[in-house]
Amino acid sequence: MKSWHAVVAIILLPIIIGLAVFAYASTQHVPVFDPQGSVGAHEKDLILFTLALSTVVVIPVFLMLGIFAWRYRDTNHKAAYTPDAEGNRWLELLWWGIPIAIIAVLSVVTWVSTHALDPNKPLESTVKPLNVQVVALQWRWLFIYPEQRIASVNELVIPAGTPVNFRITADGPMSALWIPSLGTQVYAMTGMSSKLSLIADHTGTFRGSNSNISGTGYSDMYFNVKALPSRQDFDSWVKAFNDRPKHEHLDLDQYLTFAKPTHDKSVQYLHLHDVSLYDEIVSKYAHSDSGHHSSKHEGHEE
Repeated sequence: MKSWHAVVAIILLPIIIGLAVFAYASTQHVPVFDPQGSVGAHEKDLILFTLALSTVVVIPVFLMLGIFAWRYRDTNHKAAYTPDAEGNRWLELLWWGIPIAIIAVLSVVTWVSTHALDPNKPLESTVKPLNVQVVALQWRWLFIYPEQRIASVNELVIPAGTPVNFRITADGPMSALWIPSLGTQVYAMTGMSSKLSLIADHTGTFRGSNSNISGTGYSDMYFNVKALPSRQDFDSWVKAFNDRPKHEHLDLDQYLTFAKPTHDKSVQYLHLHDVSLYDEIVSKYAHSDSGHHSSKHEGHEE
């Protein structure tokens, strides 16, 4: 009887744990499973598909574990001893064929999704994209709007329904830009310029962060992404900023002081004097014998 209890526990324990995790997760807001943009929605579907496919292996394995433990328990003397089952073609086909089929399906899905969700590929849209340059500092984020001549710290304002083309670099430890509600994570590295295209399909405020462990203070590298209702609202926001009687300015000289390590998490907005500031930041780390700037090496992401 004790063996029977052990078998039931083996079968039910993972099921109970899975249900408990699902029940807890259903009460929490998990941005990855509540996407607010088309890229995030595709990635959510990919995660759910992979999890569903994995259950094809996980559930039968735990069921067979319980069945075999019960059938071939020490006290069951009626269990048939069949050593000749070794090399059985049908059994071999079963436990080799299913994993091979699953890996084949995952390979196709990975190939298709990798190209469909390539961060270097601009999103297809009839709306003119917004260009934003991102610099990961120690330990905060600098966002540069070169066309609007605005720079912001620890806050990103974008229009909903408009693709945003990011160029991403670092002036400090390697970081990773991630806005879970919108999609893909991309690394920010010194001397390199990565690309990423995202879109917010809905208005709201979303959390962004540094998802790479880069030392003390990295966990405080978070920022808000404010998605305004339309491009017109974004243009009005830009105009309101430019109409302010006083605001701080940012050029390369001021940036060198501004970029010093700090745990200041406040939000700042500055007027951009030097539209080539991003390229100058990237080129700081270019090798003197390279003959060209590292900013030409695009697309280092994961």
